[in-house]
Amino acid sequence: QVQLVESGGGLVQPGGSLRLSCAASGNIFSNNVLGWYRQAPGKQRELVATITAGGVRNYADSVKGRFTVSRDNAKNTVSLQMNSLKTEDTAVYYCKLRQALREYWGQGTPVTVSS
Repeated sequence: QVQLVESGGGLVQPGGSLRLSCAASGNIFSNNVLGWYRQAPGKQRELVATITAGGVRNYADSVKGRFTVSRDNAKNTVSLQMNSLKTEDTAVYYCKLRQALREYWGQGTPVTVSS
């Protein structure tokens, strides 16, 4: 089994920054994809960013240039640096690990962007 634990969410003003972290534990394969997704109230969960074990990154258009995803393969962690936050970034952010055709999700961490 795989467990994912997110941290770093909170309240921030528009234009501010936050850094989310996710630690994976359990039966982790070396060839996996880690990612961040978010779900705003009343909306479907959507992709924010993903990163492969080799460091290939993919971003949603809405966060390009503002968010940066990174990972530490030795520690099985993934981070999301979020800059220039907007009110529309308000959501619960989830960490996901995909390996061997299976997906694992964290419990989510809320991010609120408000003045």
